[in-house]
Amino acid sequence: MRLRYILRRLANGVLVVLLVVVFNFVILRLAPGDPAMIMAGESGASDEQFIADVRRAYGLDQPMPTQLATYLGNVLQFDLGFSYRQKRPNAELIGERLPATLLLALSAFVLSLTLGVLLGYLAARYRGVVDWLVSVVSLAFYATPIFWIGLMGIIVFSIQLEWLPAFGMRSIMPVRGEFAKIADVLHHLVLPALTLGLFYMAIFARLMRASLLEVRPLDFVATARAKGATIGRVWRRHMLRNAFLPVLTMAGVQAGQIVGGSILVETVFAWPGIGRLAFEAVLQRDYNLLLGIFLVTSTAVVLINLATDVIYVLVDPRARPA
Repeated sequence: MRLRYILRRLANGVLVVLLVVVFNFVILRLAPGDPAMIMAGESGASDEQFIADVRRAYGLDQPMPTQLATYLGNVLQFDLGFSYRQKRPNAELIGERLPATLLLALSAFVLSLTLGVLLGYLAARYRGVVDWLVSVVSLAFYATPIFWIGLMGIIVFSIQLEWLPAFGMRSIMPVRGEFAKIADVLHHLVLPALTLGLFYMAIFARLMRASLLEVRPLDFVATARAKGATIGRVWRRHMLRNAFLPVLTMAGVQAGQIVGGSILVETVFAWPGIGRLAFEAVLQRDYNLLLGIFLVTSTAVVLINLATDVIYVLVDPRARPA
């Protein structure tokens, strides 16, 4: 039954990705700006014949349904198309940038979930000053724009204290040794991961606190205390496990948003990921590259949600399919 459930969820995910592909294709084609005009202007040619030749070369002279059918056929063959501007296959361009985005998104997700659960636990258990401090900090980070946190982090930790690098993923000067290279990347990762993770940490902290306070008066907590379990054991072994289920559901949703939210952070910190690549593609009206990026990110979100559903079923027996 679990295999049938996973296959059904996977089939629904494929349908969602296809619908997203169609929606993104139509929206981008309706957006202002003509890639042929931009390429003609950059090459210094503005005559109508040259522009017509460019449109013909990239299939832009075809009706939109024909272009959509061609693109869907290519997607079903795992062909992400060709970049107008960079004259390279989109799969290569995305493949070069994807590891950096996954590293940033995964680091920010683990950081936000760990700190959020810990702070939410402390706020719910130790009412008073601790609860007030956690609530204020969570609300502050939730209400502050991500780009402002990044800029303030650069000013404080990069310019004033000179502790952390401000831009890029690696140092300009060559670094020798594998461990030194890994340490260099991690050193550059600290500020972007913190900037991206603090916003979502606030969400997890508030949700964890509310969930713990909701399960606190339930009967199974009183039963555990009546059997002689210590307060710490009741909180860790009984309340925390049950209260974590709503956080797990929200984590699956927020994990997909972290991948999409990395675009702004990558732009602020010049992080060489697909978010920055998408920003460059928007400026260049490189529709094919944008569609490839949207396809990869939407697929990642669907897979993350599928993994969340599977984990939820494993953690909570009540959610298992009959």
